[in-house]
Amino acid sequence: MRVLVTGGAGFIGSNFVRATLGRGVDVEVTVLDYLTYAGSRSSLFALEDQFKFVEGDIADADLVNHLVSEADSVVHFAAESHNDNSLADPSPFLRTNIIGTYTLLQAVRTYGVRYHHVSTDEVYGDLALDDPAKFTEYTPYNPSSPYSATKAASDMLVRAWVRSFGVRATLSNCSNNYGPYQHIEKFIPRQITNVLTGVRPKLYGAGKNVRDWIHVEDHNSALWRVLESGEIGRTYLIGSDGELDNLTVVRLILELMDKDPNEFDHVTDRAGHDLRYAIDSSMLRDEFGWQPHYTSFREGLRSTIDWYRDNRAWWENEKAAVEARYQAQKV
Repeated sequence: MRVLVTGGAGFIGSNFVRATLGRGVDVEVTVLDYLTYAGSRSSLFALEDQFKFVEGDIADADLVNHLVSEADSVVHFAAESHNDNSLADPSPFLRTNIIGTYTLLQAVRTYGVRYHHVSTDEVYGDLALDDPAKFTEYTPYNPSSPYSATKAASDMLVRAWVRSFGVRATLSNCSNNYGPYQHIEKFIPRQITNVLTGVRPKLYGAGKNVRDWIHVEDHNSALWRVLESGEIGRTYLIGSDGELDNLTVVRLILELMDKDPNEFDHVTDRAGHDLRYAIDSSMLRDEFGWQPHYTSFREGLRSTIDWYRDNRAWWENEKAAVEARYQAQKV
């Protein structure tokens, strides 16, 4: 199989490439990545002789058509994905998440290539903190931020291209990922690297907001199940029953790093901050027999802390700039 991975130098994409090359099957991988601040070739440095890398924009129709014409399947990770950045400037999110997805859909339509679209649970909006419900494949879309609105739009484009043009596509909406190679602007790696650099972790508001955490390796194992066996046109929700509020996560990070669990600062809450995400992944588990490996968030978080501690060279040069951006936003 010849697989084109968009955003393959980003967090989830680079872990997917690593998992794909380690499957022990005959797969040729091409990575297309624009190498924005959130993508880094160093995430795949040790594997560079095992795949083809192309630096480019998914909204570049000529480039995308050329690469798709040489592929059997496309797995689309490339996205602008940080909520704070989407509030400061939504325009890159529209170009990458909507126009980029449209460009890919036109290409896979032209060449008859299998397509999988990676999306987020944020398209569903949020749930009340005391609501026992979870998101399902049938939950109506209700995005809260420019980021989630553009991801919702891209999902809708995929569904329309399946129905109108017969594109062979599946979709997945996943809960919050954590693990190695995640950019340090994100919640968990930001707090870990704060502790490692002697800075107190930061917590939005009271920290009551709940996220449903899944280790990136579990996300990618589920993606391969969908890519190989998913029903065309279907949406699959990927989660590992990892609901925790942000306060609990910060305190657990501090505990696992041998710090006082109260050594953090509260900062002004994000505008429109979603209250709670929760994924019902029972359809995926029932159909494919998929189960997450990291059933203990504590153990998955411990291994993630170890990775950032052991790989300071991967993130340390960017740390000051990331914190300066947050400082400018007063968060």
